[in-house]
Amino acid sequence: MGLIRKALASPAIAKVTSPHHLDDYLTLVHPMMTVSAVRGRVVDVIRETGDASTVVLRPNGTWSGFVPGQHVEFGVEVEGTRRVRVFSVSSSAARKDGLFSVSVKAHPDGYVSQFLHAGHLKPGTVVYLSPASGDFVLPERVPEHILLISGGSGITPVMSMLRTLADRGHTGRVTFLHYARTREDEMFSIELDAMAELPFVDMVRVHTRSPEPDAELNGRITLDHLRHLAVDPASTPTWVCGPAGLIQTVTQLYADLGASDQLTAEYFKVPSVNLDAEDASGSVSFDASGVAAANSGATILEQAEAAGLSPVYGCRMGVCNTCAVKKLHGAVRHVISGEVSADTDETIKVCVNVPVGDVAMDL
Repeated sequence: MGLIRKALASPAIAKVTSPHHLDDYLTLVHPMMTVSAVRGRVVDVIRETGDASTVVLRPNGTWSGFVPGQHVEFGVEVEGTRRVRVFSVSSSAARKDGLFSVSVKAHPDGYVSQFLHAGHLKPGTVVYLSPASGDFVLPERVPEHILLISGGSGITPVMSMLRTLADRGHTGRVTFLHYARTREDEMFSIELDAMAELPFVDMVRVHTRSPEPDAELNGRITLDHLRHLAVDPASTPTWVCGPAGLIQTVTQLYADLGASDQLTAEYFKVPSVNLDAEDASGSVSFDASGVAAANSGATILEQAEAAGLSPVYGCRMGVCNTCAVKKLHGAVRHVISGEVSADTDETIKVCVNVPVGDVAMDL
């Protein structure tokens, strides 16, 4: 099958099918039949909590697998419109049945997650996928002791890591610290109960809004939480995924301890933008559309939408590159890192950059 796919992807075939791609014709025969495009058929949809579900998928032959912690673009077509968002893979990379899963929390403004949560995504549905990507991954050789921290739906890539380590018979030490509002809000609770018994896992789950009298730890993360778990941040490689507040607290904590080089972080929701910031001045021009507006201080994506434009986007969190657009001139500030960039003709992710004074976009 690989040789056939390689032959079909040849330049000669591309000339015959131009201006369309061969996949456009093959999918008319069967939606899973492609030369290069990744597709997946829904096998099952599992409700995890009141607002979170897991989608189990069987990918087609162009799927090349994933590294635990990576994400995929996930698209559904409704009434002729394809909506694409980015979700983390939550399953084990050592799974033997050829299936993989993504786990999704429904957000009020998330079209795809709401579509899924409402029960419209049925087994048998074919969804549009991308190859897996992302740098929030464990090294090929896992250190003897690692710390995994997650908050809310940020548990999904971490769960992929834990499941993979368990399936591969990991013998090192993994400390896992997870924060959720309540047990009812916590994804994978029953499986986490079982994983807590694994010999290589030291697990603590903190329910921040319903602290139990016998809980070992309460409240939001502090240095005392790490000390309680006998974790030295300076010598323990750490991965953290979750909302902006958790990431900022952990990042500052590690910086104060001189341990920033041990930390790998991934946001599941970008920090709130300060609309009263001093750099919320000037104007933003969208040159390709002939539209300009006063700089409101919001992200460039939000300002483009407010101006009546419809930029393509995926995650709205700076994880994927779906919203990458060329900035023609001007300075922008990254809402996560705080870095200001003023390079001319640079490509930026408009979902996580705000203008600093006058900015012109090729949008």
